[in-house]
Amino acid sequence: MLSVPNSELRSRVDAATWWHSIDLGGGIVTPGAKTAEELEKELAWLKLGDLRGKSVLDIGSWDGYFAFAAEKLGADRVVALDHYVWSYDLSEYMQVWNSCIERNVPVPAPDTLPDVWRPAELPGRRAFDVAHEALDSNVEVVVADLLDCDLKALGTFDVVLYLGVLYHMRNPLLALERLAQVTRGVAIIETQAEHFRAAERLPMCRFLEGGALKSDPTNWWTFNKAALLSMCRAAGFDRAELSRAPPLWQRRALAAVKGSAPFRAYVRAFP
Repeated sequence: MLSVPNSELRSRVDAATWWHSIDLGGGIVTPGAKTAEELEKELAWLKLGDLRGKSVLDIGSWDGYFAFAAEKLGADRVVALDHYVWSYDLSEYMQVWNSCIERNVPVPAPDTLPDVWRPAELPGRRAFDVAHEALDSNVEVVVADLLDCDLKALGTFDVVLYLGVLYHMRNPLLALERLAQVTRGVAIIETQAEHFRAAERLPMCRFLEGGALKSDPTNWWTFNKAALLSMCRAAGFDRAELSRAPPLWQRRALAAVKGSAPFRAYVRAFP
């Protein structure tokens, strides 16, 4: 599995900032903010099954955990597409974030900070590159934004992963329209969602301003189940289904007390 000496790999892992915990072999697991156990659960929730003979597009790949997992599951072709998180250094940005939280001032978005935002250098891709080499991976890399890249050149895929991205989009319906255009099998969408009291059947979205969600200025929206499914259909998918969420009774109980219940939703959308 290792294509570089173990001691050198450890040094390179230590020099990078990780979001995903990835087993690189040789007793080395990257120190991601998301633990290996958390990621294993999330991977199981996707229910990818046997991917032999299939193509997979991982949009918003970050360190590449799900792209590499798809490769291990036998996918013939895997493409990791990202741009935003690869364009800044997470450790540098977290220093800014922590300072703002301590001073109780709004946290700026990474792309508004010239010293942090460096798309020409792609400092945020270092971790992905380390894992890619260590795993001797054939995952293809596309540095692009789904909203403005050449979709014809990108092509279509049997499985498209859109995990933890939709609620970061200023224009989520446009993002779903673009997603539909590159999906020929199934798109799996994981996003921040919200159950609104007395509005289960009414499609509703809540706009988040100024880091209202977890003090993250790149979080823009939450969606209820009805909105997620209807937006997928409006975007060009033939049908969509909620494949994973907390039990309905639990969402209803919390919303009855607090007015709404935040949760993470998994949607499978089919063209």
